[in-house]
Amino acid sequence: MDRRRLLAAAGAGAFAGCLGSGGDEPGRLDLTVRNGGEEPVDVAVVVRGDDGTTYAEESDRIGSGVARAFEATVAAAGRHEVAATGDDWEGRLAWDAGVCAAFDGTVVVDDGTVEVAGECLDLR
Repeated sequence: MDRRRLLAAAGAGAFAGCLGSGGDEPGRLDLTVRNGGEEPVDVAVVVRGDDGTTYAEESDRIGSGVARAFEATVAAAGRHEVAATGDDWEGRLAWDAGVCAAFDGTVVVDDGTVEVAGECLDLR
């Protein structure tokens, strides 16, 4: 095989691999809930799909200055939403698993405020 054919074949294979990677693989959520307040907080985390499927439902008590990680596996496609709630606060994030195979979210609860941030870590 000459150099041009080798480069063309390598380029086509790399391009095809990028388009087809992870299409049928389940999606993944990594969520961190951090308590920046002075008192412990009770947290309920629920992950749902747009079809009504509940993928995860957990609760925990998080101490002052402590962070807790939550993980969930979701369907390979569709809109998904995670809600982290407490007695008088709520933080929500949403993503499309058909576009984003791995989503990372953060909810920070402080005395009187809630901050949320999220980013796609692995595009499909």
